[in-house]
Amino acid sequence: MHLGPTFIVDTFAEAFRMRYARLVVTAVDAYWLDAALRAVTGYGCSVIGCDAEIAVENFLNPADTPDGRPGAAVLAFGFSVEAVGKAIPNRVGQCLMTCPTTAVYNGLPDAEEQIPLGKHLRFFGDGYQKSKVLGDHRYWRIPVMDGEFVVEDLVGVAKGIAGGNLILQATTEEIALSGARRAVDAIAPLPGVITPFPGGVVRSGSKVGAKYQGMVASTNDAFCPTLRGRVASDLVEGANCAYEIVIDGVDEPAVAGAMTAALRAAAGEGVQALSAGNYGGKLGKFHFHLRKLLGE
Repeated sequence: MHLGPTFIVDTFAEAFRMRYARLVVTAVDAYWLDAALRAVTGYGCSVIGCDAEIAVENFLNPADTPDGRPGAAVLAFGFSVEAVGKAIPNRVGQCLMTCPTTAVYNGLPDAEEQIPLGKHLRFFGDGYQKSKVLGDHRYWRIPVMDGEFVVEDLVGVAKGIAGGNLILQATTEEIALSGARRAVDAIAPLPGVITPFPGGVVRSGSKVGAKYQGMVASTNDAFCPTLRGRVASDLVEGANCAYEIVIDGVDEPAVAGAMTAALRAAAGEGVQALSAGNYGGKLGKFHFHLRKLLGE
C-alpha cells in the first residue's frame, strides 16, 4: 500500500491505557500565557523518566475560558490516578502559581474521579487564602505579589490512551524533519490529543528492556540507521533517517484520527516508508493498524 511515493508498512502502533487530567490555564495576555505553558509542560515527554506526559491540547478564545481571558487546555497523562494526582499539584504550584497573572481551572468537571489541586496549594497562602463556591465549583484565592492566584479546588481525572505512534523513514535528515513537521502540524488542531515530545517528534525511539540491569527501556535499534548490518533492521531500503511521532489521546477515536491525519500529511517525495512501533501486542491492548486507518 502506498500514499503517493510513500510505502505504508503493514504493521500497527501499540498503545496502552493511561489516566489524564485536563487543565484550563489562563493569563492576562498571549505573552504570559506562553510563558506559563512553556513552564508547565517542560520535562514532560515520557513517563519512562518524567512524572507526566504533558502538552498543550489547544488554545482557547477568551469567550471559551472561565474568566474571559486568553487561555489554553493542557492534557497531562500518567500511569495511574495517584501518579497524575502527584504530578499536577507539583507542576501547577511550581510553574503556574509562580507565573505572573495566571489562573488554573478544571477541564474535566464531569469526570468521576477528582484529585486535589487548590485543596493542596491553598496552604501556600499561609492562612490568608480564601475560598469561593460558584455553582458546583470551589475556587481558592491565594494571595501573591501581583494580587491573587485563582485555582480550582479539584481537577478531574479520566481514562485515556498513550503510545499511539508512527515512524517516518526518509532518505535524508532534511526530508525526514520536513515530513515529521507536516505530521505534527496536521495533529495540532485536532481535539483530545497531544504530541508530548520536543516539537512533537522523537529521535530516540525506545524498545522495552535493555542489556543493562535496571534499564526499563533502551534505543530502538531496529530503526537506527548506523546499526544496519549489526541488528535485524526494520528500515526499508533507501531510508537513512527515522523519526517517531508519539500521540496521547483521550480515547481511541481521537488517537486514530490523529494518526490518520499524520500519516496523510507525512507522506511525500523522499519519505520512503511510514511504519509504527509495537511490541508484538504484549504491551498495550489498543492496536492501530496503519493500513486500516487509511481505509485499506
